Amino acid sequence: MRKKISNIKYQISNKSKNSGQALVTLLFFVLIGFSIISAAAAMIFNNTQAASVTEQGNYAYSAAESGIEEALVRLLRDPGYSGTPLGEPLGINGGSVEIQVLEGTIVSTGIYNNVMRKIEAQTVYNNNILEVISWKEID
Repeated sequence: MRKKISNIKYQISNKSKNSGQALVTLLFFVLIGFSIISAAAAMIFNNTQAASVTEQGNYAYSAAESGIEEALVRLLRDPGYSGTPLGEPLGINGGSVEIQVLEGTIVSTGIYNNVMRKIEAQTVYNNNILEVISWKEID
């Protein structure tokens, strides 16, 4: 009988040595999984932020285009139009636009949530007809 009892003690003490390895392995895989999930969450957050800034830039660009169109209409009505007064931008769809007109050059600055886009249009009068020569985004 004593032989069996000592054999059982040996098996119990052998199992307790191996059980620590399983815990370390489990913690290792949990750490790797947590790292992968954290990296994926960070990438998703960064992509969301970039998409938001891009969308705000599109809104600012649309506001700037609207400013150019507004300036063209006002120039047709009054060839002496010089743009919006300083510090008094036009409100357009939650954004704002500042217009400057100088010697046939219209510069429209669209702003939406601190994102700014500028468009410049070159115009000329030919036989009392206002023509747009160029229309481009500038820095």
